[in-house]
Amino acid sequence: MEFHKILVPVAGTEADERAVELADRLLAKKNRGEICAVYVISIERALPLDAEIESEIRKAEDILNHIESAAEKQGCKIETDLLQAREVAPAIVDEAIEREVDLILIGVTYKRRFGEFSLGDVVPYVLKNAPCRVILYHQHTP
Repeated sequence: MEFHKILVPVAGTEADERAVELADRLLAKKNRGEICAVYVISIERALPLDAEIESEIRKAEDILNHIESAAEKQGCKIETDLLQAREVAPAIVDEAIEREVDLILIGVTYKRRFGEFSLGDVVPYVLKNAPCRVILYHQHTP
């Protein structure tokens, strides 16, 4: 199985760096494919979609800069993008369609909801609606 374009949604968790590292390993080695890391800012319905929320933008830029630095240290070329949308999950799926990616690679951390392991809302939506293969990288936390 060869991948040429991989989309890595990032959220500022420990799993983000490992997901980018895995994406780099999965790329077709012959003609170095593309990795794109995206961060999606969720905009409340009361605000216009193009509202500039400085604190969120600054947080997103810090996360994307960190991912770029980590990828550079690994010798991996990466493109980053900041998106604003009403809902995170549909924005990820739309970005995958627009970029015509072969794979969405999502790093997930261990989350609990009501005492049980939970994937949240984003991952199930992406798994159900993705136009391509999806790989989840689960970051083990002791």
